[in-house]
Amino acid sequence: MKVSFIGIGAMGAAMVPNLVRAGHSVSVWNRNREAAQAIEGVTVLDSPAQAFEADVVMTMLANDEAVRSVILDSGVLAGASKACVHVMMATISLALVDELAARHREAGVAFVSAPVFGVPAVAAAAQLNVLAAGDAQAIARVQPLLDAIGRKTWLLGDDPKRANVVKISGNMMIAQAFTAMGEAAHLGESYGVSAADLLEVLTNTIFASPSYQRYGGFIATNTFEPGFRLPLGLKDVNLALSAAEAKGALLPVAEQVRENMHEALAQGLQDRDWSVAATIRRKR
Repeated sequence: MKVSFIGIGAMGAAMVPNLVRAGHSVSVWNRNREAAQAIEGVTVLDSPAQAFEADVVMTMLANDEAVRSVILDSGVLAGASKACVHVMMATISLALVDELAARHREAGVAFVSAPVFGVPAVAAAAQLNVLAAGDAQAIARVQPLLDAIGRKTWLLGDDPKRANVVKISGNMMIAQAFTAMGEAAHLGESYGVSAADLLEVLTNTIFASPSYQRYGGFIATNTFEPGFRLPLGLKDVNLALSAAEAKGALLPVAEQVRENMHEALAQGLQDRDWSVAATIRRKR
């Protein structure tokens, strides 16, 4: 399949080689051309507009601003192939997903929302969990590509923003999980139980799941090498809170997580993994 990929950040750089290995003809575009040129077996494009000449365009961009700039403000949809399917894999606001879906309908271009669960190491191993929503026929067309990058595709209906609701809800829960582990570690330490001992027990028994184990390890060793940097994590918590506000829902725990993240940023921890926010409560 002829596929273009827009956005060669940490995730994109890990995903694209799996598309190449699966035998697809892959072209890439990135603002930083050097990042695109570093990937073997791909053709580097000069513009996003060229990407929309392919059978499928997959985009993994950082935030709403990047998506709006590259996809909407650039005018690429006006010249896009009508046979193209656009697979948006970015974690973005629900309002922007609705706007994208409408603009794609106007342009006659199929649109699928397919954010993923997984860090770059998981992406490199082609073990992502893909959350897909949109037109069923369009999803079926791109399924071979989703199979090449992920372990499973979770089908969530024909409204694209359903996939994004699940994605931002999941990321919110991860942030709440490492916040809870930070508080549990503080409680244990106040009674002489090390964070390492406490979290080894909890993350191998009643909370034996990948996210608890990954972030529990960071908290136990007090090492927060960036897998998912703090500003990006704050962006996702803000997305959840904005989505809740639009429906009049309350997310008090997420509000506390956001407060912790803001305080971590104020302490100059912006280049650390987002779970460093768990240390804020322990320090208090």
